[in-house]
Amino acid sequence: MLILLPPSEKKTIPSASGALNLSVLSFAEELGEARAKAIADYNPEILNQSSAAAIDVYSGVLYQSLDWHSLTPSAQKRGQESLVIISALFGALRPLDLIAVYKTPIRTSDWKESVSKALGTLKTDLIIDCRSSTYSGVWTPPNEKLVEVRVFKEHNGERSVITHMSKKYRGELARYLLLQKKSAKDFKSLHALISEKFLCEFIQGDSTNAAKLDLIIQL
Repeated sequence: MLILLPPSEKKTIPSASGALNLSVLSFAEELGEARAKAIADYNPEILNQSSAAAIDVYSGVLYQSLDWHSLTPSAQKRGQESLVIISALFGALRPLDLIAVYKTPIRTSDWKESVSKALGTLKTDLIIDCRSSTYSGVWTPPNEKLVEVRVFKEHNGERSVITHMSKKYRGELARYLLLQKKSAKDFKSLHALISEKFLCEFIQGDSTNAAKLDLIIQL
């Protein structure tokens, strides 16, 4: 299982000492050149700033709901293996990669080729896409494995899209999946598993459209 997450606008300044080291980040071989260019364009001085785990630097609504440090050790291990965070400055990260605080919009064209190469070789049965549209253009996974997560609110029988607070429910979904001792291996078992926790609907994809998993939040 691979879970794709966006970063967050809200970030916590690292208190840890130690400068940013690009060579030890995940996907260093595939993304090293693009990262160096992005940092040179953004601010080379960031290489001298303190760093901390990406899961601690990103502190917005999604990451508050994921609540990494309250996960069991085994769930954190699954998270390090399963979560990939798309980043405007670093391309793609694992939760424990050490990064510095930054603030820059993503330029999809700068990352598409290298991120697609890095993530396209990962072995996984399913890809659960919790990214926002801003970050989804960096990599388009194969439809036969992909499930796009959408969030809707339902009130008095009327259904509408949840925008900003959809991050909260995507974080809750990611947390729930990491807490499971066994990962779903196909769409059917994924839908059954998530249905135990959330009111949801599954929409089958085809050769040109990814499957959709709609979380229904009743208000």
